[in-house]
Amino acid sequence: MAKSQTTATYDDVNLLLRLYDMRREEKLRKARAWFFANCYPKSLEDLMKSCPPGSDENSYMRMVVSYWDMTASFIKAGVLNKELFFESNRELLLVWERVKPTIAGLRETYKDPHAYHNLETVASAYAEWLNERSPGSYEAFVAVVTKPR
Repeated sequence: MAKSQTTATYDDVNLLLRLYDMRREEKLRKARAWFFANCYPKSLEDLMKSCPPGSDENSYMRMVVSYWDMTASFIKAGVLNKELFFESNRELLLVWERVKPTIAGLRETYKDPHAYHNLETVASAYAEWLNERSPGSYEAFVAVVTKPR
């Protein structure tokens, strides 16, 4: 991952605000609501059962995961200050933890070992950042967000 500058800039803040505005867009908001309430796959097979190709649910899942993978690409490339992002965007980590059990299967299916690599890289850095600040906080977070309600 590209080394993030240590001091956030106004450009970082403006990009974060634009990303936030995108999250408020009606279709993405609906997709996020579905994802948070329903997406708890334990395998690729689970994922395909809960959101089969061609379904609205599949569209919602892809919209949410690709949004956060895109956002992660900005951080990974050093375009967006990592620390500033980590201070206020734990949703990326939630999304990664929910889809992590499916990633190996998705990569194999699509013959793309780099699929969702941005999301994985940034989520790993985020987990380290959390535990450096508050040891055990990442594990506690995972326990909460991966348990179906």
